[in-house]
Amino acid sequence: MEGLEQETSRRGIGRELGPMLRLAGPVISAELGWMAMGIVDTIFVGRLGAEAIGAVSLGNALYFAVVIFGMGLLLGMDALVSQAHGAGDREECHAWLVQGLYLAVMVCPPILLLLWAADPLSDRLGLNPTVLAQAKPYLHAVTWGTPALLIYAAFRRYLQGMGLVKPVMVALLSANVVNALMDWMLVHGKLGAPAMGVAGAGWATTVSRCYLAGFLVVFTLVHDARTGRGLIRSSLAPRLAAIRRLFAIGLPAATHILLEVGVFALATTLAGMLDAVSLAAHHVVLDVASVTFMIPLGLANAGAIRVGQAIGRGEPEAASRAGWTALALGAAFMATAGMFMVAFPRVLSTLFTDDAAVIATASRLMLLAAAFQLFDGLQGVATGALRGAGDTHTPMVYTLFCHWAVGLPVGWLLAFRLGQGVDGLWIGLAAGLLAAGLALLWAWHRKAASLSRGEFAMAAAGVEH
Repeated sequence: MEGLEQETSRRGIGRELGPMLRLAGPVISAELGWMAMGIVDTIFVGRLGAEAIGAVSLGNALYFAVVIFGMGLLLGMDALVSQAHGAGDREECHAWLVQGLYLAVMVCPPILLLLWAADPLSDRLGLNPTVLAQAKPYLHAVTWGTPALLIYAAFRRYLQGMGLVKPVMVALLSANVVNALMDWMLVHGKLGAPAMGVAGAGWATTVSRCYLAGFLVVFTLVHDARTGRGLIRSSLAPRLAAIRRLFAIGLPAATHILLEVGVFALATTLAGMLDAVSLAAHHVVLDVASVTFMIPLGLANAGAIRVGQAIGRGEPEAASRAGWTALALGAAFMATAGMFMVAFPRVLSTLFTDDAAVIATASRLMLLAAAFQLFDGLQGVATGALRGAGDTHTPMVYTLFCHWAVGLPVGWLLAFRLGQGVDGLWIGLAAGLLAAGLALLWAWHRKAASLSRGEFAMAAAGVEH
C-alpha cells in the first residue's frame, strides 16, 4: 500500500511538472530581469573603483530596507487574486487590483518620508565616509522612482495571479535595455548627458522603474479592451473592508520580507563599517547569490499561483502537489548553483571588478555563499507555497527567529568580537539561512499534510462590488 501511495505521489508531481515549468519559466526570467538591473548598475560603476561599488550596495541596502515593506504589503494579492481566478470569479480579480492600488497609494507617502529622513540619519551610522558621500546622491535619485515601483508591484501581482506572466517578463527584460542605455549615458556622460557617476546609476534606475510601471499599466488596459474581461468597467470606489483584508494578509508577508531583506541590509551596513575592499567584495558576492536566488524566487511565485488557484478550484491535493513540485525544482537548481560557485569563485568575481584585492576577498566569500544555496532555495520556495495557501504568518515568525536571533548575532560576534571581519559576517548569514531553510521546509510539510486531509479554506473573503 505504501509503495502504491508513493507511486501515485510521483505521478502526481510528474503531472504538475509541465504546468509548473510553463508558469515558472517567464516568472524566473522576470526575476532575473529585475536582478539584472542592479547588476548592470554595478558593472557600469565598477570601473570607478571599490568605493563606487560600495556606494551602490549601501544605497540599495538603505533604499530596500524601507521600500520592501510597501511592496511586501501587496504580496497578499498573490493569494487573493489567484484563488479568485481559480474559482472563476474574474470580477473579484479586478476588484483586488483596484484595492491593491489604493493600498499602494496609502503607503507611498510614509515610505517617501522615511527615505528622505534616512539621508541625515545615515551620517550617524559610522559608515565609511568616502562610500557614504557617493551613496547619498544615489539614494536620493532612486527615491523618486518609488511611486512607479509600487504601481508596478500591484499590476504585477494582479497579472501573475491570473497566470499572465509573459507580459511581466517582457516588461522586465526590456526595462534592462532602458536601464543599460541610461547608465551608459548618465554614469559616463554619453550623448551629451553629464557624467554623474554613481548618482547617474540611481537616475537610470528611476527611469527604468517608471518604464516598468507604464508598460504593465498599458498592457493591462489594452489586453482588457481586446478580451472584454471587464476591468475597465470595475468600480473604482475604495472598499475599506477589502483594503483591510489585503492588509491583514500582506502585513505578515511584508514583515517577513522586511526582516529577511533587513538582515542583508544590516549586514551591508556592518560591512560598510569595515574597509572599502570588504564592502565591495560583500556586494559582489551578494549580487551573485541574489542572481541564483532569482530562480527559487520565481518558483516561489509560480508555486504561490499554482497553490492558490488549486485551492480556489477546491482541489487541495493539487495544491499540495504544486508546492512540492516547486520545492523539488528549487532544491535541484540551488544545489547545482552551490557546486558551480565552489568550482568557479574567482571567475564569478572578475565579472564585476578588476580590483585584485576585491577579487581575492570575494572569492573567499563565494565559498561561504555556496554553503547556504540549497537552504536559501528551500526557504524561498516554501514561503511562496505557504503564501499561496494564505499563510503569511508562519514565514514571518520563522524568519524573525532564524535570521535575527541566529544568523545576525553569530555574524556580528564573529566579525567584530572575534576579528573575522567580513568572512565572519557571511558565516552568520549562512547559519541563519540554514536554520530558515529547514524550518520552512517543515512548515510546508505540515501545511501540505493538512491540505491532503482536506483542511483548507479560501484566503480570499471576497470584495463587495
